[in-house]
Amino acid sequence: MSTSIDTSFVTKYEKDAHEVFQLRGSRFKPTVRFRDGVVGSTDVFQIIGKGVATTKARHGSITPMNQDHTTATCTLADFYAGDWVDRLDVAKQNMDERKAIAGGGAMAIGRKIDNQILTALGGTTQTAVTVTVTSDAAVLNGMLEGIEAAALLDSFIEGEMYGVLSPRMWARLMRLTQFSNADYVGPGGTEFTKAIPVGQRWKFWQGVLWTFHSAVPGVGGATSKGFLWNKNAIGYCAGEHPANLAGTMQGETSIGADITWHGDRASHFVNHAMSGGAVLIDDTGVIEFNSNDTTAIATS
Repeated sequence: MSTSIDTSFVTKYEKDAHEVFQLRGSRFKPTVRFRDGVVGSTDVFQIIGKGVATTKARHGSITPMNQDHTTATCTLADFYAGDWVDRLDVAKQNMDERKAIAGGGAMAIGRKIDNQILTALGGTTQTAVTVTVTSDAAVLNGMLEGIEAAALLDSFIEGEMYGVLSPRMWARLMRLTQFSNADYVGPGGTEFTKAIPVGQRWKFWQGVLWTFHSAVPGVGGATSKGFLWNKNAIGYCAGEHPANLAGTMQGETSIGADITWHGDRASHFVNHAMSGGAVLIDDTGVIEFNSNDTTAIATS
C-alpha cells in the first residue's frame, strides 16, 4: 500500500465534514452578521446610531446629525467535537465509521453555534410579547403584536427579518389559515433555500422567515421563548484556524477538521474544532415571545 494513503484519507474526510455541516449543521449562522478569519480572542462590531434630518435657512449652516458611534464586542470561545476510531474496529464494521464521525462532529458544532446565537438573542431588554395560546385567534394576535413591536422600533426591514419558535408554537401556527394556507403563503414561502442554503425548512410570512428549533430557551415548559430579529442585530465571529487544522474545507473557514494517528492506541483521533462567539449588536432589533408549551394545542 502506498505510504501516502493517509493524505488521501484526510482530504476525503474534510470534504465529508464540510458537506454535512452545510446540510445539517447550524440553522442560524446565515441569519446573522457573520465574520470569519478573526485573529485574537475578541472581535468588534461597529454601531452607528440614528440620524435626524433638519431644515436650514437659506445660505444657513447645516446642523450635523452627530450620530452616536458605539461598539459591540464579541468574545470567542473554543470548542471541540472529537472521537476515536480504532483501526481494527473499522475492519469489523459494516458502516462507514469515518463518515459517521464526520457527521456527528459537524452537527455538534452546528448545534453549538445555534446555542450561542440563541443566548445572544435572549439578551434583549425589549419588553417580551406574551402569546396567549388558548385559541387560534389569540395565537394569531400574539404573533402580530410581536411583528408590530419590531415595526415600532424601526427595526423591521423586510428581507432581513427572521423568527424562531418552539416546535409546539410552530404546530399552533400551522393551524392558522393565514400561516399555512397557500392563499396567504405561496408555494415559494413554504421552503426557503436561496438566502439560507442549509437544507432547513423556513416559511415566509408577514415579511419574516420563520422556523422552529428544539433548543429555544424553555422549550417544552411553561415559559417557552421565541425570537424575532433583524439580521444586523446579532453578530457571530469565528476565529482563524492554526496551520495544523484544515480550515479551508471547500471554502468553509469557520470549522476545522484534524485527524491524527496515535500508535499507542492503534487509533485515529478524529477532531473538529471551532473558535466562535455571538453578540447582541442592537437591542432594538430583537423581539422576544413567551408562550406556554405545556398547554394543549387549541382546537378553535
